Amino acid sequence: MRIDVLGVGFDNVTMAEAVERGTALLHTEGTHYVVTPNPEIVEVCRENPEARRAVNGADLVLPDGIGVVKGAAMLGTPLKEKTPGIEFAAHLMERMAGEGLSLYLLGAKPGVAEQAAENLTRQYPGLVIAGARDGYFKEDGPVVEAIRQSGADAVFVCLGAPKQELWMAKNGPATGAHLLCGLGGSLDVFAGTVERAPKFWCDHGLEWFYRLCREPRRIGRMMKLPLFLVHVKREKRKK
Repeated sequence: MRIDVLGVGFDNVTMAEAVERGTALLHTEGTHYVVTPNPEIVEVCRENPEARRAVNGADLVLPDGIGVVKGAAMLGTPLKEKTPGIEFAAHLMERMAGEGLSLYLLGAKPGVAEQAAENLTRQYPGLVIAGARDGYFKEDGPVVEAIRQSGADAVFVCLGAPKQELWMAKNGPATGAHLLCGLGGSLDVFAGTVERAPKFWCDHGLEWFYRLCREPRRIGRMMKLPLFLVHVKREKRKK
Protein backbone atom coordinates (compact mmCIF):
# COMPACT_ATOMS: atom_id res chain seq x y z
CA MET A 1 0.00 0.00 0.00
CA ARG A 2 1.38 3.38 -1.00
CA ILE A 3 1.60 6.51 1.13
CA ASP A 4 -0.41 9.35 -0.42
CA VAL A 5 1.22 12.77 -0.40
CA LEU A 6 -0.95 15.36 -2.17
CA GLY A 7 -2.17 12.84 -4.71
CA VAL A 8 1.13 11.09 -5.37
CA GLY A 9 1.47 7.57 -3.99
CA PHE A 10 4.94 6.76 -2.60
CA ASP A 11 6.26 3.27 -1.90
CA ASN A 12 7.19 3.06 1.76
CA VAL A 13 10.60 1.44 1.46
CA THR A 14 14.15 1.86 2.71
CA MET A 15 16.92 2.30 0.17
CA ALA A 16 17.92 -1.34 0.58
CA GLU A 17 14.32 -2.43 -0.06
CA ALA A 18 14.06 -0.12 -3.06
CA VAL A 19 17.21 -1.61 -4.61
CA GLU A 20 15.89 -5.13 -4.03
CA ARG A 21 12.65 -4.23 -5.80
CA GLY A 22 14.49 -2.55 -8.63
CA THR A 23 16.71 -5.58 -9.09
CA ALA A 24 13.67 -7.85 -9.08
CA LEU A 25 12.01 -5.72 -11.76
CA LEU A 26 15.14 -6.08 -13.89
CA HIS A 27 14.54 -9.81 -13.89
CA THR A 28 10.78 -9.69 -14.36
CA GLU A 29 9.15 -10.23 -17.74
CA GLY A 30 7.86 -7.11 -19.44
CA THR A 31 8.81 -3.45 -19.02
CA HIS A 32 8.69 -1.53 -15.75
CA TYR A 33 9.63 1.98 -14.67
CA VAL A 34 10.76 3.83 -11.56
CA VAL A 35 10.10 7.48 -10.69
CA THR A 36 11.71 9.60 -7.99
CA PRO A 37 9.46 12.59 -7.21
CA ASN A 38 10.60 15.47 -5.02
CA PRO A 39 8.29 18.26 -3.74
CA GLU A 40 8.68 20.13 -7.03
CA ILE A 41 7.41 17.14 -9.01
CA VAL A 42 4.55 16.59 -6.54
CA GLU A 43 3.51 20.19 -7.19
CA VAL A 44 3.63 19.57 -10.95
CA CYS A 45 1.42 16.52 -10.45
CA ARG A 46 -1.11 18.57 -8.50
CA GLU A 47 -1.58 20.79 -11.54
CA ASN A 48 -1.04 18.26 -14.33
CA PRO A 49 -3.35 15.18 -14.30
CA GLU A 50 -1.40 13.50 -17.09
CA ALA A 51 1.85 13.82 -15.17
CA ARG A 52 0.13 12.51 -12.03
CA ARG A 53 -1.09 9.44 -13.91
CA ALA A 54 2.39 8.78 -15.27
CA VAL A 55 3.99 9.09 -11.84
CA ASN A 56 1.39 6.98 -10.05
CA GLY A 57 1.53 4.40 -12.85
CA ALA A 58 5.17 3.61 -12.09
CA ASP A 59 6.12 0.25 -10.61
CA LEU A 60 8.22 1.98 -7.96
CA VAL A 61 7.71 5.53 -6.66
CA LEU A 62 10.59 6.73 -4.46
CA PRO A 63 10.69 9.90 -2.31
CA ASP A 64 13.64 11.91 -3.63
CA GLY A 65 14.32 14.46 -0.95
CA ILE A 66 13.63 15.25 2.68
CA GLY A 67 10.69 17.50 1.79
CA VAL A 68 8.49 14.58 0.76
CA VAL A 69 9.44 12.64 3.88
CA LYS A 70 8.60 15.60 6.12
CA GLY A 71 5.34 16.15 4.24
CA ALA A 72 4.29 12.53 4.74
CA ALA A 73 5.09 12.77 8.46
CA MET A 74 3.04 15.97 8.79
CA LEU A 75 0.09 14.13 7.23
CA GLY A 76 0.40 11.35 9.80
CA THR A 77 1.56 8.74 7.28
CA PRO A 78 5.35 8.64 7.70
CA LEU A 79 7.70 7.17 5.12
CA LYS A 80 10.65 5.06 6.27
CA GLU A 81 13.32 7.30 4.73
CA LYS A 82 14.25 9.40 1.73
CA THR A 83 15.56 7.41 -1.22
CA PRO A 84 17.38 9.79 -3.58
CA GLY A 85 17.22 8.69 -7.19
CA ILE A 86 20.93 9.16 -7.81
CA GLU A 87 21.81 6.87 -4.88
CA PHE A 88 19.25 4.32 -6.00
CA ALA A 89 20.84 4.38 -9.45
CA ALA A 90 24.33 3.87 -8.00
CA HIS A 91 23.25 0.81 -6.01
CA LEU A 92 21.39 -0.56 -9.02
CA MET A 93 24.48 -0.19 -11.23
CA GLU A 94 26.52 -2.12 -8.67
CA ARG A 95 24.05 -4.98 -8.95
CA MET A 96 23.98 -4.76 -12.74
CA ALA A 97 27.78 -4.74 -12.97
CA GLY A 98 27.94 -7.91 -10.90
CA GLU A 99 25.68 -9.63 -13.41
CA GLY A 100 27.11 -8.07 -16.57
CA LEU A 101 23.81 -6.38 -17.42
CA SER A 102 23.55 -3.51 -19.89
CA LEU A 103 22.46 0.10 -19.47
CA TYR A 104 21.40 2.83 -21.90
CA LEU A 105 21.85 6.49 -20.92
CA LEU A 106 19.36 9.01 -22.28
CA GLY A 107 19.28 12.74 -21.59
CA ALA A 108 21.22 15.91 -20.74
CA LYS A 109 23.09 18.17 -23.16
CA PRO A 110 25.09 16.81 -26.11
CA GLY A 111 28.21 15.01 -24.96
CA VAL A 112 27.14 14.61 -21.33
CA ALA A 113 25.64 11.12 -21.65
CA GLU A 114 28.76 9.92 -23.48
CA GLN A 115 31.05 11.31 -20.78
CA ALA A 116 28.86 9.74 -18.11
CA ALA A 117 29.15 6.42 -19.96
CA GLU A 118 32.96 6.62 -19.85
CA ASN A 119 32.99 7.44 -16.15
CA LEU A 120 30.48 4.75 -15.20
CA THR A 121 32.34 2.08 -17.16
CA ARG A 122 35.44 2.81 -15.07
CA GLN A 123 33.51 3.08 -11.82
CA TYR A 124 31.49 -0.12 -12.26
CA PRO A 125 33.62 -2.79 -13.95
CA GLY A 126 31.31 -5.34 -15.53
CA LEU A 127 28.56 -2.82 -16.31
CA VAL A 128 27.85 -2.80 -20.04
CA ILE A 129 26.91 0.57 -21.55
CA ALA A 130 24.61 -0.35 -24.41
CA GLY A 131 24.36 3.20 -25.74
CA ALA A 132 24.08 6.88 -24.89
CA ARG A 133 22.46 9.94 -26.42
CA ASP A 134 21.45 13.43 -25.40
CA GLY A 135 17.95 14.62 -24.61
CA TYR A 136 17.72 17.08 -27.50
CA PHE A 137 15.53 15.09 -29.86
CA LYS A 138 12.25 16.00 -31.49
CA GLU A 139 10.84 12.57 -32.35
CA ASP A 140 10.59 9.62 -29.98
CA GLY A 141 10.59 6.92 -32.67
CA PRO A 142 14.28 6.88 -33.62
CA VAL A 143 15.34 7.06 -29.97
CA VAL A 144 13.05 4.20 -28.98
CA GLU A 145 14.33 2.11 -31.88
CA ALA A 146 17.95 2.81 -30.96
CA ILE A 147 17.33 1.60 -27.41
CA ARG A 148 15.51 -1.49 -28.66
CA GLN A 149 18.33 -2.29 -31.07
CA SER A 150 20.89 -1.89 -28.29
CA GLY A 151 19.27 -4.67 -26.27
CA ALA A 152 19.68 -2.68 -23.05
CA ASP A 153 18.39 -4.28 -19.87
CA ALA A 154 17.80 -0.88 -18.25
CA VAL A 155 17.53 2.76 -19.32
CA PHE A 156 18.27 5.84 -17.26
CA VAL A 157 15.90 8.50 -18.61
CA CYS A 158 17.14 11.95 -17.63
CA LEU A 159 14.89 14.40 -19.45
CA GLY A 160 13.60 16.41 -16.50
CA ALA A 161 10.14 16.24 -14.97
CA PRO A 162 7.48 15.66 -16.05
CA LYS A 163 8.88 14.95 -19.53
CA GLN A 164 10.80 11.86 -18.42
CA GLU A 165 7.84 10.35 -16.56
CA LEU A 166 5.52 10.91 -19.52
CA TRP A 167 8.17 9.52 -21.89
CA MET A 168 8.62 6.32 -19.89
CA ALA A 169 4.87 5.75 -19.53
CA LYS A 170 4.38 6.18 -23.28
CA ASN A 171 7.48 4.56 -24.74
CA GLY A 172 8.74 2.13 -22.12
CA PRO A 173 7.36 -1.13 -23.58
CA ALA A 174 8.58 -0.28 -27.10
CA THR A 175 12.20 0.03 -25.90
CA GLY A 176 12.33 -3.65 -24.98
CA ALA A 177 14.18 -2.82 -21.75
CA HIS A 178 13.04 -4.44 -18.51
CA LEU A 179 13.52 -1.33 -16.37
CA LEU A 180 13.51 2.42 -16.99
CA CYS A 181 14.40 4.94 -14.29
CA GLY A 182 13.56 8.65 -14.37
CA LEU A 183 16.56 10.39 -12.83
CA GLY A 184 16.44 14.09 -13.69
CA GLY A 185 19.90 15.66 -13.71
CA SER A 186 21.80 12.55 -12.62
CA LEU A 187 23.74 12.23 -15.88
CA ASP A 188 25.38 15.59 -15.23
CA VAL A 189 26.62 14.29 -11.88
CA PHE A 190 27.80 10.99 -13.39
CA ALA A 191 29.60 12.95 -16.13
CA GLY A 192 31.25 15.25 -13.60
CA THR A 193 29.78 18.42 -15.07
CA VAL A 194 27.75 19.06 -11.91
CA GLU A 195 28.98 18.38 -8.39
CA ARG A 196 26.58 16.73 -5.97
CA ALA A 197 26.26 18.25 -2.50
CA PRO A 198 28.79 16.96 0.07
CA LYS A 199 27.68 14.16 2.37
CA PHE A 200 27.04 16.46 5.34
CA TRP A 201 24.49 18.50 3.39
CA CYS A 202 22.80 15.36 2.01
CA ASP A 203 22.64 13.66 5.41
CA HIS A 204 20.97 16.71 6.96
CA GLY A 205 18.39 17.20 4.23
CA LEU A 206 20.06 20.39 2.98
CA GLU A 207 21.10 19.29 -0.49
CA TRP A 208 18.50 21.65 -1.95
CA PHE A 209 20.04 24.61 -0.08
CA TYR A 210 23.55 23.69 -1.21
CA ARG A 211 22.41 23.61 -4.84
CA LEU A 212 20.62 26.93 -4.43
CA CYS A 213 23.80 28.53 -3.06
CA ARG A 214 25.77 27.16 -6.02
CA GLU A 215 23.08 27.99 -8.58
CA PRO A 216 21.03 31.04 -7.46
CA ARG A 217 19.06 30.93 -10.72
CA ARG A 218 17.25 27.89 -9.29
CA ILE A 219 15.35 30.15 -6.87
CA GLY A 220 12.19 29.97 -9.00
CA ARG A 221 12.16 26.19 -8.86
CA MET A 222 13.08 26.12 -5.18
CA MET A 223 10.00 28.20 -4.35
CA LYS A 224 8.01 25.03 -5.02
CA LEU A 225 9.23 23.67 -1.67
CA PRO A 226 7.50 26.24 0.59
CA LEU A 227 4.44 26.01 -1.66
CA PHE A 228 4.48 22.24 -1.20
CA LEU A 229 4.58 22.65 2.60
CA VAL A 230 1.68 25.13 2.46
CA HIS A 231 -0.39 22.58 0.56
CA VAL A 232 0.59 19.81 3.01
CA LYS A 233 -0.56 21.95 5.96
CA ARG A 234 -3.83 22.68 4.14
CA GLU A 235 -4.34 18.96 3.51
CA LYS A 236 -3.56 18.20 7.15
CA ARG A 237 -6.28 20.61 8.30
CA LYS A 238 -8.77 18.89 6.01
CA LYS A 239 -7.98 15.55 7.61
